[in-house]
Amino acid sequence: MDGNAGLAPGAEVWSLPLESLDPSQAELFQSGAHHEWFRRLRKEAPVHYTRESMFGPYWSITRFEDIVAVDTNHEVFSSNRDIVIGDNPEGFAPPMFIAMDPPVHDVQRKVASPAVAPKRLADLELLIRERVGVILDGLPVGETFNWVDRVSIELTTQMLATLFDFPWEDRRLLPYWSDVTTTSETVGVQADMAERERILGECLAYFTRLWHERAALPPKFDFISLLAHSPETKDMVDDPMQFLGNLMLLIVGGNDTTRNSISGGVLALNMFPAEYEKLKADPSLVPSLVPEIIRWQTPLAHMRRTATRDVEFQGQTIRKGDRVVMWYASGNRDETVIAEPDRFIIDRERPRHHMSFGFGIHRCMGNRVAELQLRILWEEILKRFRHVEVVGEPVRVLSNFVQGYTDLPVRLHA
Repeated sequence: MDGNAGLAPGAEVWSLPLESLDPSQAELFQSGAHHEWFRRLRKEAPVHYTRESMFGPYWSITRFEDIVAVDTNHEVFSSNRDIVIGDNPEGFAPPMFIAMDPPVHDVQRKVASPAVAPKRLADLELLIRERVGVILDGLPVGETFNWVDRVSIELTTQMLATLFDFPWEDRRLLPYWSDVTTTSETVGVQADMAERERILGECLAYFTRLWHERAALPPKFDFISLLAHSPETKDMVDDPMQFLGNLMLLIVGGNDTTRNSISGGVLALNMFPAEYEKLKADPSLVPSLVPEIIRWQTPLAHMRRTATRDVEFQGQTIRKGDRVVMWYASGNRDETVIAEPDRFIIDRERPRHHMSFGFGIHRCMGNRVAELQLRILWEEILKRFRHVEVVGEPVRVLSNFVQGYTDLPVRLHA
């Protein structure tokens, strides 16, 4: 694969009237054209207003420092109700703590966070390494297979099942529910929203049964047990929409992001073969490879906020109630902050200087677990295989929110 492939798609965006640009179109992300659209916005209109879109009017924040400024000011830029660009349907908007402001956000996040706390990482590391070994040793060498299904989904699903203490034989329900959650008109995907609601109702029923089982047992460190036993959240099960909302958050947060970084890392190393050779020659680069994968892939392209009052921001007047979209996918390619941002460079000076985990009170709760899975996976890949070769075009997800893959055909070299 050409290391420059895909660096300048969508060049026609430069000839369009600036005021007509609508970077929320999911097709831009599926084709990879969004990078060029954001390059123009960063240069000519870093705080840009789109008057007409399928979601209504919204502001785009595309530069790194401006995104940090919005993300760390929850008093002016609220997460309340919706964190994706589109509004949830009035009759089905399950609240979740990432879409809440303090103090409720702080309480619920604090209850769930021990499941992924740093003190648990040592125990999880042994478990992840064992599982990674089993997965990799079960792969066919010299045959073409779909890396997304056999590795990315399977590893993250096993991890998620552990964090929920979810019945092992049913674990593939977790990525299924995750995909249903993120297949939504709110992120630019035509979907049967009634069928989506029905399937998520099945998810709620399954977890409600687990909740009552956990509540009757001594407390443990899985998400459901933590929520069921905490005085602050023990009644959440009596508010089915809030329980479902937090389930959707924890499932997507624990699944989509890591899963698509696992796929994106293989793709990036194949697109930039000199970096792959550098990694093979020096496996000690894995710890800096991991954050570069997460930056380059940017698993979640945006987060949305809503202005709580009129505010002047970088010369623009944002009105109370306006949608404000922080395009992480753009901030991670900001030329003024990151050198050669379109290149994949595994030994950057400051590899962790990226925005894929967000900033402020909503910074990704499970970021250390995500990095741990990627680090162990690449350590174990380098022990076993000379090369993970991408042998066909990746199939990307249609979404302006999840930057992911359904197919990545690869062949392993022993």
